[in-house]
Amino acid sequence: MDSISYLSPTGVLGVGFSENHFLAAIASRDLAFIGCDAGSTDGGPANLGGNKPFFSRAAIKRDLRILVTGARSINVPLFIGSCGGSGGNWNLNWVWEIVQEIAREESLHFKTAIIESEVPRETLIQKYRDGKIKALDPAPEIDESVFKDADHIVAMMGAEAYVAALEGGADVVLAGRSTDAAIFAAVPVAKGFPAGLCWHAAKIMECGGAAVVTMEKPEGMICTVTQKDFTLEPVSPQQQCSPLSVAAHALYETADPYRMLEPGGEMDLTNAQYEAVDERRVRVTGSQFNPKPYTVKLEGAKKIGYRAMVLGGVRDPVILEQFDSWFGGLQDHISENIEAVYGESIRGQYQIDYKIYGRSGVLGAREPNPTIGNEVGLLMVTLAQTQEIAYAIAGQAAHMVLHHSVPQWEGLLSNLAFPIAPHFWSLGEAYQFVLNHVVELDHPLELHPIRYEDI
Repeated sequence: MDSISYLSPTGVLGVGFSENHFLAAIASRDLAFIGCDAGSTDGGPANLGGNKPFFSRAAIKRDLRILVTGARSINVPLFIGSCGGSGGNWNLNWVWEIVQEIAREESLHFKTAIIESEVPRETLIQKYRDGKIKALDPAPEIDESVFKDADHIVAMMGAEAYVAALEGGADVVLAGRSTDAAIFAAVPVAKGFPAGLCWHAAKIMECGGAAVVTMEKPEGMICTVTQKDFTLEPVSPQQQCSPLSVAAHALYETADPYRMLEPGGEMDLTNAQYEAVDERRVRVTGSQFNPKPYTVKLEGAKKIGYRAMVLGGVRDPVILEQFDSWFGGLQDHISENIEAVYGESIRGQYQIDYKIYGRSGVLGAREPNPTIGNEVGLLMVTLAQTQEIAYAIAGQAAHMVLHHSVPQWEGLLSNLAFPIAPHFWSLGEAYQFVLNHVVELDHPLELHPIRYEDI
């Protein structure tokens, strides 16, 4: 085989893409498969911990209908990775239910592989005892209790799971938590194309058409891999790739733009070269892949309580001139007020996270220019063991900040402008990630069982 081409319709399932561009692409190109990433940790740990989908059912079904019917119309495999946002078993089965519904409505018949990624706790405990779970930087201190107490733990599968599903005869592969690039590297690597090119291309393709010069809306990308290079071409005729736009993608979601770890090895982009084929397409050469012991990343989420929040804006220039002293005194008074209501035993049983937008609200301590303009937005998020207490503390904090004084003003003050009524509200269950680790595997499919279902 001289080359292999495949399509990524969008950066994440459910965000949407143009159906007409997608249909034109699958009709005009000889594709080996269609792949789409469906997950992320961008939304935090609640998707995994609380069995929550990343996007609405309607949005997922819309995109899936186009992909499933399109893939079956040209008889190529469809890969969906990290189903339901987090790839947990609940999320995976949620997507499986939608696929079955689409198949019934469209009168389709095909074989589906469902690959789970939630790991049995006893397996992880044994791996931990055997010294096969290693911390990534920065990782929290853990012991065996983390594997017992976490609500859900997933292991990010590599490319081998997708290959195995195809070898089992699957037309549609629904995978639990997966590395994004594994979705797109699996088939080209299995077909014998250079691993460095395959993995580098996959890292770009998992974001759909994001490596274009200007991404006005989510669209797709077609990749063609040969023994010497890979070429990227946007699906939308209105979009273009440039050497800069493609090379810049190595800066996205990476700590090191030259070296990126995947199960079984490390991408090395040190010698990658980017050149324009024409005004829309870019060719890449020189990417390498260095084999390493086979490890997969673990993601674990645990419920830590309930949250509520307050949001308002401060515009008073007198307060802003002395904001640090005013804000420091405010926090002390909020703490005193909460203890007056609940007693000293409440200490250590709640938290309030303060974000000051307009001064270091985004970067925090890393902000190089921590100055205040003519207004700031104040976000206060409370955390407690019950929703009732979290909500009550948010209400008390809101009232305290509203009337917290400065020496220059006399009488009752109103310092905070609330954009929404009611001005404090409950956020529900709160979760945190409890693992930043990898686990060494004896073989790539050790933690990822595959079952097959005929529709």
